[in-house]
Amino acid sequence: MKKIVAFLLCMGMTMGVLAGCGSSATEETAEPAAESAEATEDTAESTDEKTWIIASDTSFKPFEYTDENGDFVGIDVDIMNAIAEDQGFKVEIQSLGWDAAIAACQAGQADGMIAGASITEERQNNGWIFSDGYYDAAQCMAVKDDSDITGFEGLEGKTVGVKTATMSADYAESLKDEYGFTITYYEDSATMYQSIIGGQDAACFDDAPVMAAYIKENNIAMKLVEGTENEPAEYGFAIFNEENQELIDMFNAGLANIKANGVYDEIIAKYLGE
Repeated sequence: MKKIVAFLLCMGMTMGVLAGCGSSATEETAEPAAESAEATEDTAESTDEKTWIIASDTSFKPFEYTDENGDFVGIDVDIMNAIAEDQGFKVEIQSLGWDAAIAACQAGQADGMIAGASITEERQNNGWIFSDGYYDAAQCMAVKDDSDITGFEGLEGKTVGVKTATMSADYAESLKDEYGFTITYYEDSATMYQSIIGGQDAACFDDAPVMAAYIKENNIAMKLVEGTENEPAEYGFAIFNEENQELIDMFNAGLANIKANGVYDEIIAKYLGE
């Protein structure tokens, strides 16, 4: 009988130890599982963070262009990056060209566009949704540096270069019938300027700060014609889908902040010395 009692006591003690071990192992296993779940959630949050795709022109110096190091830079690029940093969102700026940038936004392949785009009623009627203006620019005419053209009157019977679907093109089109010239359209400013140097066109129209910067930095044989400026228009950041209104709101808030803290002025001075 004593042997039976001793046996049962021994079995009870053994089961208690085993039960205790089982509980400890379960708890130890559960902790890493919980940590793994938390890590998965953190990874998912990081992966899901949106990067806004911003389309731009390829060459519209000093607002966007590729520098000697192969980096895409300019006033628009720096402003967009400064606003993204201020507002805490991510951007990927893609150098596509003017027409391609518009098409990418309209097709939903890009979320917004910053490319020295003037805010106009016509564009707004055609689906452009603009931010607050971030720069005032006028358009004007330029000619080869040895040209005897001193105003619009000297354009009669000649051809004039403009960049497709721009305010400069609109400006030239508003004058062509009155002054008797025809228009040649180009996809980018650099090619248009070469047409002046090469003599294919007698003059061209473009944004005044863009031409002034290009002529100075590249030492090309062109000059701006005094007295040919139109009324300045504001440049704006644009979206083409109302669902991206959040991006416009962040741009406007960030623009106000970088103007207030001096970052905006630093960017303008960096490229224009103003």
